[in-house]
Amino acid sequence: MSEYDFIIVGAGSAGCALANRLSENGRYSVMLLEAGGSDRNFWIQVPIGYGKTFFRKSVNWMYMSEPVPALDGRQSYWPRGKVLGGSSSINAMVFVRGQPQDFDTWQDMGNPGWGWDGVLPYFRKLETNDRGASDVRGGDGPVHIKTTDGERHPLCEAFFQAGSELQYPYNADFNGERQDGVGGYQINVKDGLRMSAARAYLAPARKRANLRIETLAHATSILFEGRRAAGIVYRQKGAVRQARARREVILAAGAINTPQLLQLSGIGPAALLKEKGIDILHAAEGVGRHLQDHLCIDYLYRSKAPSLNEQLYPWYGKLWQGMKYLATRKGPLSLSLNQAGGFVRSRPGLEDPDIQLFFSPVSYTKAPAGKRPLMNPDPFPGFLLSAQPTKPTSRGHLAIRSADPFEAPVIHPNYLETEKDVQDLLAGARILRRFAETPALSAIIDAELDPGPRIHSDEDMIADIRARAATVFHPVGTCRMGPDPEKDVVDARLSVRGCEGLRVADASIFPTLTSGNTNAPAIMVGEKAADLILADHAGR
Repeated sequence: MSEYDFIIVGAGSAGCALANRLSENGRYSVMLLEAGGSDRNFWIQVPIGYGKTFFRKSVNWMYMSEPVPALDGRQSYWPRGKVLGGSSSINAMVFVRGQPQDFDTWQDMGNPGWGWDGVLPYFRKLETNDRGASDVRGGDGPVHIKTTDGERHPLCEAFFQAGSELQYPYNADFNGERQDGVGGYQINVKDGLRMSAARAYLAPARKRANLRIETLAHATSILFEGRRAAGIVYRQKGAVRQARARREVILAAGAINTPQLLQLSGIGPAALLKEKGIDILHAAEGVGRHLQDHLCIDYLYRSKAPSLNEQLYPWYGKLWQGMKYLATRKGPLSLSLNQAGGFVRSRPGLEDPDIQLFFSPVSYTKAPAGKRPLMNPDPFPGFLLSAQPTKPTSRGHLAIRSADPFEAPVIHPNYLETEKDVQDLLAGARILRRFAETPALSAIIDAELDPGPRIHSDEDMIADIRARAATVFHPVGTCRMGPDPEKDVVDARLSVRGCEGLRVADASIFPTLTSGNTNAPAIMVGEKAADLILADHAGR
């Protein structure tokens, strides 16, 4: 038995920020529990190494969804980080905050303080932008953001030119004054190494006497005294342990594990808890509901111009790039493969872009089954165009499979449940085709490999979407923040309704998906949550 002021469950994007900020002033003792192990792993630190961790059970929960009816009954593979840094240690490192309107919508949904004006200070606080600070960018935060100008593959320039030919403006900073246009993605990298949340927040805080970090510590239930969260029960190296919280328990285990732990602890849909034999502490229908995720369609092309395939396919190419990286911390191994992209409108008249694009100067149609293809590209030059609607309207849910905390939950993404989502993804696919037909790209395209030119009608393209569309790994919303006690799990201060001393601070609280990758907003939630918590305990 041990006792701390605050216990944080989950050392992911938000949890690492919380651990740092809550222990920063030295006044409070903080315990951080992580089910996974250390992030001191070569393939975690090397940016392109996420191709190796994609199917690595030692650092990845490797969840599978239930069959999705609208995707021809296919299951969806959901990698989630099980390691210090969480998914920020195994993701593709693209740094996108989202649109101001995303957060103004959160506030309009009944969450005061979560509009753009309320979250921008935390986005600025968390980052060191390598281009320097501005009114909208930070210059001295813990998360270092790299601009890849001059290092991207030359094929990206053809993509930018194609955008210009389609009247999409070049955008040098998707996190600047506007998001629309095409350009290169900034990434979470510093000095050629991944800038995970663990590197950014835990590394400088590890030696603090008031911060205890426990790895390989799988939280199995929340301890309650009445309705007050009093601590955590966890399993570590085969032993069942307990830690008590004098002030608060904060769940930052992510959009899957946080609702799972709440349900295991008696907080969730009443019928589900009864069915699984769990005593109901607080009936909360919203726990595990409102699941949202981005769905993407890829178009693959054989190229007449050189691509990354030639550098990374042959064994000698891998060897040369590995040696170059070790000597200089530069080259393709120091970058993400999502090197370029953009934000565009699916139709005229929209106020904001609603389609995110990705351009990767690599193709992998022949990747071995069960292998992430990033380091196994095709033996010929090729590239990838991808599109994802940023605001899906379909909603899924997840639920514990049993009372066993080590059994993965049942995940129902409900992709393409609404006709709007089908039409939006079709519009995204049509945009990819328009890019491929531009003079800039058509001049270097030898053939469209997937789905191929025979797929052309709306009906055929929708059938192809159902056969091939895949997640972009951005699940959110399963402990939604909002004012409705019947549907929303936490209030605007992230306190769990029906309980005391219990908060949630991770992507599960997102009322809606943000326009883009979700890692940066998740870190922002950790930063803002820390200030909310410290303010509530000031003077106590």
